[in-house]
Amino acid sequence: MDPAHPVDPEVDTEVDGATPAGRSRGPWRIGTPVVVLLSGVLFVASATTSGGTDLRPGRYTDLASLTQSESESYEALQAEAASLRTEVEALTNDIDDVRVRREHRVAEELKGPAGLEAVSGEGLRIVLSDAPDDAFEDALREPDPEARLQRLVVHQQDIQAVVNALWAGGAEAVTIQGQRVVTTTGIRCTGSTVQLQGVPYPEPYEIEAVGDPQTLQAAIDADQDVTDFRVDAASPDIGIGWELDQEPEVDAPAYEGLITMDSARPQD
Repeated sequence: MDPAHPVDPEVDTEVDGATPAGRSRGPWRIGTPVVVLLSGVLFVASATTSGGTDLRPGRYTDLASLTQSESESYEALQAEAASLRTEVEALTNDIDDVRVRREHRVAEELKGPAGLEAVSGEGLRIVLSDAPDDAFEDALREPDPEARLQRLVVHQQDIQAVVNALWAGGAEAVTIQGQRVVTTTGIRCTGSTVQLQGVPYPEPYEIEAVGDPQTLQAAIDADQDVTDFRVDAASPDIGIGWELDQEPEVDAPAYEGLITMDSARPQD
């Protein structure tokens, strides 16, 4: 597992085609929002799409319960996984075998590159967020609001573009919403949230990277997909959220998710 590689394109990634103004989009089906004005209150409904690129149908609903429930479930699984890892390590250390000890040393050396050790240092902090509510209301008054609505929300590939640019800039570690990103990390839009390693997070999306700030900044500036997003952020008609700050200290915790073992067999 090598974090120098970008987010695995085979994990929850479908990037083909493009939408107006350059921000890339996959082949998604987006339902036309229906506007109903009752007593001066604007209700917005939009159909969710395949591939996770909906238009945030839950923008006007409280997502705290859903997020809390999923987070608690994930934390319980993390605790169980940590307990099992401790048990496995204890059993491994009890085996008095030269080959096992050698492989264990190799595994320990690979923990850092695999994202299994915490990293701290100077770096960048980037925050992506949906456009303000009034931008959605303005778009819904247009005869054909669909194309503009797509550009008002943060999509999974917008997050992936930033993360991949940071890897290209030599980032030592990257986090999204405080969760360590590794090569198996999956990013997927589901409903009105973005799921990261199975846990839903509402916007805004905070991405942090440990590395030389100038080099990381240069990589961000050179990436065309990120540039397209920043153009929309600067447009008064779109105004999607973009913040970038150089930080003297960024903390990237060790990856604590499940590590999938495809197969195992005893050595001869």
